[in-house]
Amino acid sequence: MSKIKYAVIGVGALGRHHARWASQIDAFDFQGVYDIDPARSEQVAAELNCPNFESLDAALAASDAVSIAVTTSGHYDVARKVIEAGKHLLIEKPITATLDEADKIILAAESRGVKLMVGHIERFNPAFEALQNHDLQPRFIEAHRLAAFNPRGADVAVVLDLMIHDIDLALQLVKSKVADISASAVGVVSDTVDIANARISFENGAVANLTASRISLKPMRKLRIFQSSGYFSLDLAEKQADLYRLLDSQPVEGELSIPLGQSDKKLGYIKAGDTSHDMLEAELKAFAAAISDDQPVPITGPEGREALAIALAVIEKGRQATESFNVDEQ
Repeated sequence: MSKIKYAVIGVGALGRHHARWASQIDAFDFQGVYDIDPARSEQVAAELNCPNFESLDAALAASDAVSIAVTTSGHYDVARKVIEAGKHLLIEKPITATLDEADKIILAAESRGVKLMVGHIERFNPAFEALQNHDLQPRFIEAHRLAAFNPRGADVAVVLDLMIHDIDLALQLVKSKVADISASAVGVVSDTVDIANARISFENGAVANLTASRISLKPMRKLRIFQSSGYFSLDLAEKQADLYRLLDSQPVEGELSIPLGQSDKKLGYIKAGDTSHDMLEAELKAFAAAISDDQPVPITGPEGREALAIALAVIEKGRQATESFNVDEQ
């Protein structure tokens, strides 16, 4: 089967990595890069010894598929042109800036018959993938995603920049409709929200408590899942998972049996993960496989839209809570 002619649109901090991996993956015939900033595009092209396209149209004419790693505000316009050209697209999260834009490109991709994948990269985290062999029925999820301030990404609220990762994971884990959202959000060093907490209640009774901050001194990306049959603690930064389940039989191969305090019950414990695994490489390979095998993409447009819808609702709930607080203070 012939290789997929591939280009990367937008080569900022994240797009550079898309280009680096696209140039190394066997399934791709890497064509080059394009960025609205010519100097940046030229620099990355020189680093990778690849063509530097002078326009988006030129990049599309040379490609079968692209990564879109431009700023969120530019997602819709670029995606629309990519789809109109009949090219497959992997678009970084969030899928777009608004739900209306998301609806339009999802419909356009379906009508044009091109594959649209959204870059919720934590789906490819070995710590998260370690849950696949477990019976998941979460009752409570707790996530902390903390980072130091970086102007890159500060054009959008921290909910869209960071928390949306954990929103997507929570939706995948619970697989139930959202019933209610409450949130608090504060802007500290930027014109948008820099720290936020959301409590998301699902129709099946599960609850996710998510915290995201980009003004923290100590970085953290942890996800904890509690259910009646076990407890799972994921360190997404380290790509490691501590998996505990209530044993009702003998432990499986590689599983330790641990007494549960002073009860007569035992826990099975497995440490899983792979620190050498590169998530972006896995994401791009999965996109390539979906194209080559004509299979559904791992992360669909509607899934990206659902995560965006919850993220925007969190931002709105946070805004309402802030306004209420300010009124009470007066």
